[in-house]
Amino acid sequence: MDNTANLEVRWVQGLTNKSIAFVDNKTVCYKCGNYICFLNVETKMRNVLQSPGRGVGALTANGNNRIFAFSEQKLFPSIFVYTFPDLMLTNELKGTAQLEYTSLALSEGGPYLACCSSLPDHIITVWNWENAEPICTQPQAAQDVISIVFNPFNWLQLCTLGTTSLTVWNIEKSANFRVLKPGVVELPATDGSIVKKLVHTSHAVSEKLPYFGPEMPPSAITGLKGDKAESIAAKLFTKGRLTPTAICWTATSQLYVGCAEGFLLLVDPESLSSSVLFNPKSVDAMPELKQCNFQGLTLSKNGLIAVEKESLMHCLEIKGTHINITKTWQLEGPVAALTYSPDYELLLLSSNTGQIYMLNPALSDKIVKVVDVLSGNFVAAAFLPTSKNISVLVKESGDLQLCSEDGIHLGSLSLHAEITSLACCPIAQYAAVGTASGNVLFIDLNKEQQPRLVHQVHLYHTPVDHLVFDREGHYLVTGASDSHVFVLDARPSKRFSVIGYTVVPGAILSLSSHCVRDCEQVKVLALCHRPEYNSCDGNLLTLLTLPTRNLAGPNFVDRNGCLSTHVLNMSTYEVPHPLQSSVLGGSEVFAYCNRRRTLQRFQLPQDNLRGQQVVQLIPEQEVKGHSGPVSLVLSPHQLWLASVGQDGMLCVRETDSMEHFIELQCHSRRLGGARSVSFSTDSHTLLTVGFKDGSLVCSNLRTKDVGAKMKKAAGYSQSLADNLTNKFSKENPILIDLPQWSEGSFEKLNDGEVSGGTDTMDVTEQDGSYNSQLSDPSHPTWLERKQKVAKEETKQYSETKENLRKSIKELRDTIQEMMHENENLPDIERLEQHEFNLNVDEQRRLEAMVEEEASRVKNEIEWEILAKCYLHDVLKRECWDSMKFKGRAIKAFHSEHMVKNYTLKERTKKEMEDLRRVQTMRKVEKAVYTQSGLKKSSNTISAKEEEGLEDHRTKSDAVTGSFSAHLGYSNPYIYGQFSLNTTEQRINQIILLQDVIYHIKTAFNTEFEAVHKQKVQELNRVRDRNRHIREIMQELDMNEKLWEPSLSNSEWPERMLTVDDSEIKAERYLTPDQKEEEERKKLEEQRHLTAKGDKSRERALDDMMDGVLEVKKDDILQMEIPLPEFVLTKPEIQWSDEEKKVHKEFEKKTKELNEEKEKYKKLLETEMKKLQAATRDATARFDETLTKLFEKKVKCEMTIYQEELKIAYLDYSVLIEKEMTNRELGLKLKLEKTLAYKNKIGEEVKRHEEELQLFQESYETIVVEDKVLDKEFRKEFTDVPTHFVDHLYKLFKRRPRVQKLRTQTDSSSPLKEQRLCGSQTPDALGKMLKAMEELDAPKNIPEGLNPSIWERFCLVRRTKVESEQKVKINALTLAEMQAFLQKRLDEDKATQQDIKNLSDELECLHNEKNRFLADIMVQVLLKQGQVEVSTIDLTPDYTDSVLLHRSVVEDLNKTIRMFGERKIASMVECKDFRKGSIRLEWEHKMMRMQIEDLNNKVKNIQKLRLTEEQQDYLNRTDRDSRVSKQVSILEKTIAFQEKTHLKNVQLRIKKIQQLNRQAAMKAAQNTVLEQELPNMQVAVAEMKHIYEATASEEHQATKTEERYQEIVQKKKLKTCVKAQAEELAFLQLELERLRMKNFPSLDNLKHN
Repeated sequence: MDNTANLEVRWVQGLTNKSIAFVDNKTVCYKCGNYICFLNVETKMRNVLQSPGRGVGALTANGNNRIFAFSEQKLFPSIFVYTFPDLMLTNELKGTAQLEYTSLALSEGGPYLACCSSLPDHIITVWNWENAEPICTQPQAAQDVISIVFNPFNWLQLCTLGTTSLTVWNIEKSANFRVLKPGVVELPATDGSIVKKLVHTSHAVSEKLPYFGPEMPPSAITGLKGDKAESIAAKLFTKGRLTPTAICWTATSQLYVGCAEGFLLLVDPESLSSSVLFNPKSVDAMPELKQCNFQGLTLSKNGLIAVEKESLMHCLEIKGTHINITKTWQLEGPVAALTYSPDYELLLLSSNTGQIYMLNPALSDKIVKVVDVLSGNFVAAAFLPTSKNISVLVKESGDLQLCSEDGIHLGSLSLHAEITSLACCPIAQYAAVGTASGNVLFIDLNKEQQPRLVHQVHLYHTPVDHLVFDREGHYLVTGASDSHVFVLDARPSKRFSVIGYTVVPGAILSLSSHCVRDCEQVKVLALCHRPEYNSCDGNLLTLLTLPTRNLAGPNFVDRNGCLSTHVLNMSTYEVPHPLQSSVLGGSEVFAYCNRRRTLQRFQLPQDNLRGQQVVQLIPEQEVKGHSGPVSLVLSPHQLWLASVGQDGMLCVRETDSMEHFIELQCHSRRLGGARSVSFSTDSHTLLTVGFKDGSLVCSNLRTKDVGAKMKKAAGYSQSLADNLTNKFSKENPILIDLPQWSEGSFEKLNDGEVSGGTDTMDVTEQDGSYNSQLSDPSHPTWLERKQKVAKEETKQYSETKENLRKSIKELRDTIQEMMHENENLPDIERLEQHEFNLNVDEQRRLEAMVEEEASRVKNEIEWEILAKCYLHDVLKRECWDSMKFKGRAIKAFHSEHMVKNYTLKERTKKEMEDLRRVQTMRKVEKAVYTQSGLKKSSNTISAKEEEGLEDHRTKSDAVTGSFSAHLGYSNPYIYGQFSLNTTEQRINQIILLQDVIYHIKTAFNTEFEAVHKQKVQELNRVRDRNRHIREIMQELDMNEKLWEPSLSNSEWPERMLTVDDSEIKAERYLTPDQKEEEERKKLEEQRHLTAKGDKSRERALDDMMDGVLEVKKDDILQMEIPLPEFVLTKPEIQWSDEEKKVHKEFEKKTKELNEEKEKYKKLLETEMKKLQAATRDATARFDETLTKLFEKKVKCEMTIYQEELKIAYLDYSVLIEKEMTNRELGLKLKLEKTLAYKNKIGEEVKRHEEELQLFQESYETIVVEDKVLDKEFRKEFTDVPTHFVDHLYKLFKRRPRVQKLRTQTDSSSPLKEQRLCGSQTPDALGKMLKAMEELDAPKNIPEGLNPSIWERFCLVRRTKVESEQKVKINALTLAEMQAFLQKRLDEDKATQQDIKNLSDELECLHNEKNRFLADIMVQVLLKQGQVEVSTIDLTPDYTDSVLLHRSVVEDLNKTIRMFGERKIASMVECKDFRKGSIRLEWEHKMMRMQIEDLNNKVKNIQKLRLTEEQQDYLNRTDRDSRVSKQVSILEKTIAFQEKTHLKNVQLRIKKIQQLNRQAAMKAAQNTVLEQELPNMQVAVAEMKHIYEATASEEHQATKTEERYQEIVQKKKLKTCVKAQAEELAFLQLELERLRMKNFPSLDNLKHN
């Protein structure tokens, strides 16, 4: 096929990232997978350029020069520079990058391109793309660069934006030599404050050494070395910085920097300083910008355009540090990038979701959507089976989109779910979509602009991985990883009902179908993966064969929905190598094997296989395929096989000759290649979907042999369309009429599907919201609902099933009776046992299944037990067995007091070797010191060491710093605290102190074990006493609870490691042998008890001796003297003398026995009290012993803490010394690098000085030559008259006016003028010579001058002009070289100063280190109460403390107490005096308040108002007669009111009776009216209709009149209310006047 066909890209859709740029004033370019797309924003026309390399990496463009460049994605990538619009490759730049380029930038001021590479080299390179030469390179400079931008006014300056940093790069020139110099901008902290650079502390020796030693820089503390040490330490120990997100160059070559925290900064590239223009955390910050995070920045003529996350865009006018918002635009969604066109007329905005917007501020302020690019990662794409070739696309985000055959976006639908698969139906215009939550959605696509969801069904709890329609649209088959294959009716007339399901052997990796029209069958091939295999590929092919007839009915599907074997034929085939994907083509299977990287073809056997038989398949053909995961698809006419893989290649080959194929690079291999491919109905167009590049490629398959292959494909497409026309015309209108899937009918639909199988129903209601159903994983699936219905049916027919079980049981009993009878029959009549078994195979199957399940559970339990046992052994070995002293405690008997021992492990071999080494060393040292002391030699031993050895035996605890010697645990080899001068001595001291601590703990543990044994012995004694006390209490018939002490778990920890039988609650499982052994033991024990209980001999002896056998002392309380028989048989009167005598004897013996019993009881009680007292005394003594042990533990703890504190001090001093050593090494390394850099700078300076000297000499030569030309002018024209020579000399000096070396931009550009900084204009000489042509014109020839002389003059003048231009260019170059050399000299000087500083710092560090080693920290013990230093901090500073004698402190305290007593006495005297003055003030204040209160009462009495009655009462003297008169009036009034009340009661009773009669009459009338009410309602309704039909206008007039009357009435009422209000106000005034007249105040009363 490779010679007869080819693949061409038709269109490309997608947007890989937000990178978008102008290539001219109207066209933008953006990256789309393996292609670069060009879009004209006015005409919407698109163009595509395929990458010449592998994929497209970084992209940049220059609209002014119509140049764009991009990098490829491979190892050692290249950069391609193209021109637009001819799309011609200008140059290929092959750099040193190893993996990829992260960013590219093109300069406005020349043919320069900057690029940043990723790890491992991180190189920034500036290229001249015209001649493909690198100008300058800087390695290890772009570790986190995400963007690089040229300064539009100066191509010698760049800015790189990193994830957390901002760097300005300057290109410094010296003739043809260029170098990149970085300048890191120090960004403010996250709160807007300026972060001070981390400065190392000075190491000059001070007078006082800090308490905790010298302070070291973070690099020395962390132990880091090298170049990254300072940067890492700075990140660890300094404030967090702002995160830059966007940069923009200003017209003054400064930088606007937007930060993610909402800050806007202004950066000066020269000084590398930054100032905060906007701080969102300040009080006076503008609220409109507080939430702005400056996602993008660009400069316009009106100000700075800033974009924020919340879909807002602002135009900011910045004056100094003041910001003003001049305009704000509301966007449809978040914008990821914005850019201006080269002519600054159009502002383009792009989003990550693919929308591109345009704003033309000169025409309008409206933002217009240019195009909606299909962006995001596509999941699948397919063609609708129509003549329009409309493609359906689905994305991971849940969006379904439709495109025309030219790639134009038609419509979309958001499904709000994660999409996993897609398939288009051939008999109706809809698509089936599978989701990650297990739903299958059916989308109606008849309205291309408005797709709609018409149905959904929940099939899985796992993602729907595969959806397949057969070619004639009978079924929709689904597959997922749970091995279930569901078959759905594809017809909309059947409402897409679920027919049934089947289970295949393993997870489904691929699914394909084939429709056999002649046999009326649909075949489905599933590639399955067995879970027991580790590989993710599958080696089982399962072929499902379904008939095309209707499958409705109970004979085809069981009650759970499983397809019956009557309709479903399942065949299983096994392949030799695991396959990754497969596709079914008639009787052939095409598959891809990832292990062998080959495409294979298998031939299926013709015989249909059933059952569990697995057939082995051998590949008939095997050809080389793709690399990585591969997707296969067959063309509709089954003649072409298309495949895509991880390499991004699309390969198409003929099925009969797979060796030859055609291919097209559609997607980027680096981004995962291609995901899937699909054919159109006519097999001429293919759609490929990228895996992660967000692109979709539509390509055409063109064949040269048009007559045969194309006609065959078109003929198959036409025949298939003709066959499906009737179905399409029948089913598609039904699909159109289906209502949109909305809230309301979900349960109704589910019930119908579950109960009716394939019955149809209307989808009109849904139970829950659509979104919640798609996202809720707990929603029941179709199969779960089927099983629920089956359970309900089982519950409904439980009685019938119970009757059937009883019948089966009766039948079983009958068969068993027959078997018993058969055993008694003669041999000739007897049947074999297997002849009674009705189903041998089923019995064997059930037994095998039960045995297999039991063995599986048993194995799982055994493995679980084994794992727990192993964990138990490991924990016990590590945490228990390895302990020399296991942790335990001792509790007191009579208190909560508890003492714990020390948990100790055995010391390791290394620890013991270190200890022996140190002890040996100390022995040798002491021997040497002793010998030197005897010889009185002081040359080898220091004075401090001698003093320490002499005072070793007399050292006090205060000097040694611990109580270890006092306790007797001191080590004789321990150094004195004043002798630890070296690091080795301190490390040895730590080892010796650890040995002392170990001995202290060991000695205490030994005492602890002795006390623990004592408690165990005491417990045994207490148990013995309690047993004796219990026997006494039993004899005394007492029931008291005894105190039974025991060991707790903390005292007996071994008990935690053993499991008692009583702790196990589960029933113990016994094997048959164990059961027999248990029964035997029980029988023996029973026999033993029976034999022990039979005491017939003792009972006979007791009866014979009549109970008077010799009785033990212990049994005296049980003794009883029997009564004589006559006492029970005769009354006392009938007793004889002998009997009376016997009775008296009986009473005497009874009395004696009772007295004996009382004595014995008292004896037992006394003994019991003694035992209890002994227990109390013994336990109390043990508690005292435990208290002493606790005191010993406290002393040991105190000593251990003291030794550990000394160890901590020693460790800290060793650590400080190590830090100082690290610092010293770091300074030395830095000094070495600085010296190397100094040498390098020196060599460069020397080389540049030589170059400068040579160039200066050449420049001076050129200047001299230029002057010579001036001097030789007159000599050139000696043959010309003098006046002509003078005139010619004036013309010789004359120069034309040439345009200055600066370019004026358009007035709309915010960049007012662009200076070509750092470089001379390359065509300056050409412009000058072109301007000279005007001066050389014949019209400028002086009169009378010969033309030949004029021509000679012009040649001389041109030579002079060229010389002048050469002098100017060389002068600029010379100045440039001098400036470059001066910078190198400055660097050399700065490096020399750094070397001096480092040397000084090293010297200071050495001095401080020596002082630190000599200034030893000593631990001194002081008694509590004698420390007079403030201990506010956890670690007090004793640097300023002084040791004093105790007598001095006590004398001082006496003096303080004396003066304190005097002060207290004076204070008491002052207190009493002040108390008296305060009391007098309080009494004075109380009297003043009483006076004020009395005055207030007088005023109240004077202003009190009295009525006439009160005045009359006060004036009259005959009060008794007045009271009697009032009483008589009241009595008359009461009598009158009672009479009136009785009369009113009679009237109310009569009124009630009258109302009752009226109520009865009304009730009768209501009954009659209720009977007439229906007829009256009918009449009223008819009259109402008549009235509404005939009198609407009259009714309207009546309403108008009524409204008018209401308004008139309202006006009258308002007038009336106003008049009444005025009258009421007048009456209130009159009332007040009368009240004042009738009720005068007491001041106005005059008493007679």
